[in-house]
Amino acid sequence: MQVLLISTFDLGRQPFGLASPAAWLERAGAEVRCLDLAVEPLDETAVTKAELIAFFLPMHTATRLAIGVIDRVRRLAPATHLCAFGLYAPLNELLLRSVGVTTVLGGEFEQGLARLLEQLRGAAAGKAPSASDAPPSISLERQRFLLPSRNSLPPLERYARVDLGDGTRRVVATTEASRGCKHRCRHCPVVPVYDGQFRIVQRDVVLADIRQQIARGAEHVTFADPDFFNGPRHALEIVRALHEEHPRVSYDVTIKIEHLLRHARHLPALVETGCLLVTSAVESIDDSVLGYLDKGHTRADFVAAVRLCRDVGLTLNPTFVAFHPWISRRGYLELLELLAELDLIEQVAPVQRALRLLIPAGSRLLELAELRALIGPFDRRALVYPWFHPEPEVDQLQRAVEQTVREATSSRLGRVQTFVQVARLAESALEARRQRPSSPKAISSAAGVSSLTIGTQAPLRAPVPYLTEPWYC
Repeated sequence: MQVLLISTFDLGRQPFGLASPAAWLERAGAEVRCLDLAVEPLDETAVTKAELIAFFLPMHTATRLAIGVIDRVRRLAPATHLCAFGLYAPLNELLLRSVGVTTVLGGEFEQGLARLLEQLRGAAAGKAPSASDAPPSISLERQRFLLPSRNSLPPLERYARVDLGDGTRRVVATTEASRGCKHRCRHCPVVPVYDGQFRIVQRDVVLADIRQQIARGAEHVTFADPDFFNGPRHALEIVRALHEEHPRVSYDVTIKIEHLLRHARHLPALVETGCLLVTSAVESIDDSVLGYLDKGHTRADFVAAVRLCRDVGLTLNPTFVAFHPWISRRGYLELLELLAELDLIEQVAPVQRALRLLIPAGSRLLELAELRALIGPFDRRALVYPWFHPEPEVDQLQRAVEQTVREATSSRLGRVQTFVQVARLAESALEARRQRPSSPKAISSAAGVSSLTIGTQAPLRAPVPYLTEPWYC
């Protein structure tokens, strides 16, 4: 049976979410082709030949892009069985089925895809389908992973690089050491699927996957785990073995602020084994908002984590949901002030100052009555519940910041210069605010911040490494 696995977007990375199930399907005897539409066109011949086409939906952007592709594939191959798998597949199950997807798989999807293959083979041989043969839409069953099959994916050179901050760029490999998460942050898309659980990828598989990518030119590894320190012993065993075998290969990971503080004793080991940067979803600097999001850390924790990472020599890459229903114009300016105060301007990607809270189907944010009062009906095109800020001027500021960041990125304007432009927008918005009564929920901020002062801060002590693909959802 011929199987086509399709990815539309995976943060500029060669998708583990295609390579891993490809190995399972190949072991089951299928002829598998992987297509990554982020770097190559849709192969219509491959579409018409496939008997099973499965779309990898790991995030919001990937899902939005996939909807249009599914429509095109449906027209090219109307009789072919369509499957959607990944975090966002079960979240959007009703919509996906309405556009022609028959099977939806979330969680640990490799075994489900292999079961689906056998079910389709049975149907082709005249076997009556049985409900017990169908894979569940969400499975958290523990798996013994296989070495991912990357042979039909585009070469690593076509994906994002890691820039060491001095113009030197390295080819990036991507793998997973774990999936899911122990935590239940309200805004996180992992939670509706894994609900506080996580699953590991066996150490020998992780290392073998890295090894095969290094043989193909990789010089740096991105661990795509939602949180690398959900299982710190497992994580440290992997990076120590990686460093022992490949001492010149660097890597980056994602770790919660809460875990950075709880496992601070392990941070020197990350530095010693070649960790270039740690991404951490800070989201907000307002403790009340962090409470709404159920993040498990405070503003003070974030500040402590910044200093802790700096002390041990780790580059922290904080990410934010800069605009949400509880932000004020003053509160937004306070976020910029704090980034300047902590000398983080060049460590925060410009897009992080423009991101707007997404409320997808199944989000725990819908538990909040205060938020439900601000949202509209589910938008099938945008795949979110739209929300509008109580102050229209905040939504205007968000649109202006987004446009400024987009133009600055297109023109390759530096991070400091982009920050200055955004700060000026925020100051102008706050000046307009002074003509109106203060909001009782406005976040307090030191007055008189100057974007010029912010923009002319002292340079960082060393170049800041970063991944060349901006971070989107």
